[in-house]
Amino acid sequence: MLGAIAGDIIGSRFEGHSTPPAGFDLFHRDCRFTDDTVCTLAVAEALMTGQGVAPTLRAFVRRYPDAGYGAMFLRWAFSDDAPAYGSWGNGAPMRVASIGWWAATEAEALELAAKQAAVSHDHPDAIAAAQAVALAILQLRQGAARAALRDRLSTQFGYDLRSQTALRRGGFDISASGTVPPALAAAFDAADWEGAVRTAVCLGGDTDTLACITGAVAEAIHAVPGPIADQVRARLTGDLRSVLDRFEQARAKLR
Repeated sequence: MLGAIAGDIIGSRFEGHSTPPAGFDLFHRDCRFTDDTVCTLAVAEALMTGQGVAPTLRAFVRRYPDAGYGAMFLRWAFSDDAPAYGSWGNGAPMRVASIGWWAATEAEALELAAKQAAVSHDHPDAIAAAQAVALAILQLRQGAARAALRDRLSTQFGYDLRSQTALRRGGFDISASGTVPPALAAAFDAADWEGAVRTAVCLGGDTDTLACITGAVAEAIHAVPGPIADQVRARLTGDLRSVLDRFEQARAKLR
């Protein structure tokens, strides 16, 4: 899950701006955690406490109301009884990383991913995208071969994950179905975690979310390098860092 947060922080300063050069500095004074990190940690907290995804998301968003949420999601978060609103956006897959690390089986990963998505993003595309990311993380951390998994995800979810198409992007795409294929392709292609996230950020557009999803999946392949992990932890507030620490401790007990 640390990989998702790291990708978010690294990609945060390029969102909506010109595509950076390939050798950009990973960390800069303008790097910060965004809604991607807040929501990712909220889902992790819900898994650990069993208190429910919707109320936990609302509590975290209200604690960090200026982290860059979409307007519809923010209205949902500040209404105690608002239903899901049919969103097909990439908020569902960007917050699902913890489930890929928590679930013990494919069935559990798919079920939990769908449930966390559906509290707000209940469009079939958003639910499928969340399931694809959770399944990818689960399979990779359990030793699945990248090539075989790439083929499986392409077939199961209907994504074109070929590098020549998935990594050819333009514009600002916040859709779940438009965000997950390039994020997965960047993770599958890279020789290391840093390379995966650099590829995602250099696609431009919604860079924090692209890098968040890419970083989450790439962590299951390569792990996050120690110096990068240290930089990320230093940029979290104490309460968010505590959630991350408790999640990693809880996961260690599940092994």
